[in-house]
Amino acid sequence: MIQTDILIIGAGPTGLFTVFEAGLLKLKCHLIDALPQPGGQCSELYPKKPIYDIPGFPEVLAGDLTSNLLEQGKQFEPGFTLGERAETIEKQEDGSFIVTTNKGTQHQAPVVAIAGGLGSFEPRKPLIENIANYEDHGVDYFIKDPEKYRGKRVVISGGGDSALDWSIFLADIASEVTLIHRRNEFRGALDSVEKVQELKLLGKINLVTPAEVVGVSGQNHIEGVTVKKGDEEFQLDTDFFIPLFGLSPKLGPIGNWGLEIEKNAIKVDNALDYQTNIPGIYAIGDVNTYPGKLKLILCGFHEATLMCQSAYKIINPGKKYVLKYTTVSGIDGFDGTRKEAPKAVVQAIV
Repeated sequence: MIQTDILIIGAGPTGLFTVFEAGLLKLKCHLIDALPQPGGQCSELYPKKPIYDIPGFPEVLAGDLTSNLLEQGKQFEPGFTLGERAETIEKQEDGSFIVTTNKGTQHQAPVVAIAGGLGSFEPRKPLIENIANYEDHGVDYFIKDPEKYRGKRVVISGGGDSALDWSIFLADIASEVTLIHRRNEFRGALDSVEKVQELKLLGKINLVTPAEVVGVSGQNHIEGVTVKKGDEEFQLDTDFFIPLFGLSPKLGPIGNWGLEIEKNAIKVDNALDYQTNIPGIYAIGDVNTYPGKLKLILCGFHEATLMCQSAYKIINPGKKYVLKYTTVSGIDGFDGTRKEAPKAVVQAIV
């Protein structure tokens, strides 16, 4: 049983910033996310795309924003359960909650903050007959451990940042990388497209366009894919097939937790603290809805800050928290570090 002060469901930007705000209040956080790495959409869908509306950053890449948020919260030593989806929630007699994932990992906390963005992300799967038979047997929709593909033949399908970035990364790990896309044009970052072109000329990536994978085959493990290019179909031997067609957001099991739902979002009390209809459960970021709601990262940061203040009162009943500016009080990390502005030196004039 993993125990914490605030259990955060969703490790996107809003969830990651919650770690920092909770840490200022001496509250410990643990995060659950169905994706294999923190960052939510910023990491999975557009890590190399610039964001222009983060305060203090005229321009910041989505992946860099994730890295900065992780660095900012690192001093408060958050825990992570990644690659698992929050499945069920049970309220205990002491008022705390136990959240169990689809893999059976249990977490207990007095406060739950749902920061799941647009919901749990499920991979968009190609419409290929019997592909489900090869899932976890050569067909992967996420890349969790690149070493799994060392010395293997890999076929990647897709035309966005994920397909480009992983093709580039695996070019130095796999024995053979083939990137297949149904168009000649790619939707990813220009430097990634140019890098793939360079690796193609060096013979490190096989590029097949315009084409698509229309079939998979093999005994107990995938052994090949059927590729359609124009009117021609041909077989391509491979050890792994990785279709990277993006993710489809769904509220998922959270929708069955007894929360008040409106248009696939969780209704909250925005007049006070973004608490749901169940006391002790909050919803912050894109997953919530209220009059005037804007689905912006900076709004999620604001909601996380107020939510943590409310959570402090639940976790520390009767104890008053006096707000102090970090410029005055500094920051004491749970790892023993301290950050503070240099103190002025007082000298006498003689």
